[in-house]
Amino acid sequence: MSQEGDYGKWTISSSDESEEEKPKVDKPSTSLLPHAGQEAAYEPRYTCSEARKAAHRRKRSPLKFSNTDAVPEVSPPKRQKSGSQEDLGWCLSSSDDELPPEMQQKPAKEVVIKEEKDRSPPKDSATPRAGNHVRQGFKEEEEEYETSWEGQDIWDMLDEGNPFQFYLTRVSGIKPKYNSGALHIKDILSPLFGTLVSSAQFNYCFDVDWLIKQYPPEFRKMMLLLYEEGLRVVIHTSNLIHADWYQKTQGIWLSPLYPRIAHGTHGSGESTTHFKADLISYLMAYNAPALKEWIDIIHEHDLSETNVYLVGSTPGRFQGSQKDNWGHFRLRKLLKEHGSSAPKAEAWPIVGQFSSIGSMGADESKWLCSEFKETLVTLGKESRTPGKSVVPLHLIYPSVENVRTSLEGYPAGGSLPYSIQTAEKQNWLHSYFHKWSAETSGRSNAMPHIKTYMRPSPDFSQIAWFLVTSANLSKAAWGALEKNGAQLMIRSYELGVLFLPSAFGLDSFKVKQKFFSGSQEPTASFPVPYDLPPELYGSKDRPWIWNIPYVKAPDTHGNMWVPS
Repeated sequence: MSQEGDYGKWTISSSDESEEEKPKVDKPSTSLLPHAGQEAAYEPRYTCSEARKAAHRRKRSPLKFSNTDAVPEVSPPKRQKSGSQEDLGWCLSSSDDELPPEMQQKPAKEVVIKEEKDRSPPKDSATPRAGNHVRQGFKEEEEEYETSWEGQDIWDMLDEGNPFQFYLTRVSGIKPKYNSGALHIKDILSPLFGTLVSSAQFNYCFDVDWLIKQYPPEFRKMMLLLYEEGLRVVIHTSNLIHADWYQKTQGIWLSPLYPRIAHGTHGSGESTTHFKADLISYLMAYNAPALKEWIDIIHEHDLSETNVYLVGSTPGRFQGSQKDNWGHFRLRKLLKEHGSSAPKAEAWPIVGQFSSIGSMGADESKWLCSEFKETLVTLGKESRTPGKSVVPLHLIYPSVENVRTSLEGYPAGGSLPYSIQTAEKQNWLHSYFHKWSAETSGRSNAMPHIKTYMRPSPDFSQIAWFLVTSANLSKAAWGALEKNGAQLMIRSYELGVLFLPSAFGLDSFKVKQKFFSGSQEPTASFPVPYDLPPELYGSKDRPWIWNIPYVKAPDTHGNMWVPS
């Protein structure tokens, strides 16, 4: 069935299809679109979502904006009186927005690299195709970006007294002052961090050719890095592809360098946050024999300096006390046991920020504002759930205008894979949407792939907790109750770290006014990477939906978006 709205013309189905079965967007006549005959025939070299593939195609074969009315299939139609795009919600996706459904529950792969220090990075043997100026431009872009920050003194940055060890990735195309405290993958893997012996990388989407260039090669978005000097854990939100480290907003938590436990000592090397035991439990949940070596390595190191809590999800159905080990029930348990209660807590809002969202059901009572919100409003042992319905909920997700005016232009929407099919079934979600804005970190035009959740005070000057994670807003990622609440079902692996003031000897975190302000603010001020309070969508704002065309206005590169 075809429909029209403010976005253009599209096709929908009455069934809840899998990604492979979903109908394709109506395709404009290629004879009427500029350069359409130049459509690139090749796909990305790595497994990724259909939205990413569309962005890949449009970057290599852009469709220049035209003011003519010569594209009837996608011309703006009349506004509908009801069921308009103003009410659109978000779409079904895998919990990790890069995965096709058949890959959702496969464990991450482990790669071990031995004796790194004497190896030279292999030369890039790939040569651009003759006349392929787009591909050549991409190569020059990558090389310029990845060699332009080598002068940064990593040690000076890490020694500035950042107690949270929470960083953003560097972004090309913004003012240098907004990158002075940010990290690139090459920084994380720098020999200054230690002499790398071996590593394990957890991720879903990575470009091997690009990865090799980052020497030494490293990768759910976690790295276990074993050095001669000790062990380091890195939990981040980026896929290991060039695009995710180029012009997107991404988050990184960098652990201390964990020393090896000396022989003959009886200490367990456990932290007050039980990070060591929780990390081992997470690795064991993969049931991967190759990870036993890494579990043994973790046992041999002292992780006692860790001051964050691990929040993970693993696929399965969990009952009894096992429910509290994973997903949003894990978060609920931590907030109850270690959260600090706040006066008039019902006035402290919830903020959720993410790049993908799953099917929420027919209304807010099905999951979002019932079991999930009950978790998010938990704060201390005296938490009372009856007030959950009055706690404000702010959801941050980029609008069409955010994407159109971004550094990448419309192709940035390839990392925001929401489909029209599911969005139309969740009209009620629109009222919760807030724009992406990050002047505090200079990243308003760097579309977010980071995922964060937090509980700020009514005036947004403090926060009761902050979570950075791979988990988008979906039942697959966080889990959904079954059997009248007796069972929690989770579909995917996720991982994040929770910052709680009690672990830092505080009652709450003050919000840092500028993310990169350095020593100008107290070290206990938490660096929230986007602007607070978030700004509600305006009457003309629409959530970004990847699989419909945008031809009414050009992006920052003068192009339109026609995904097919």
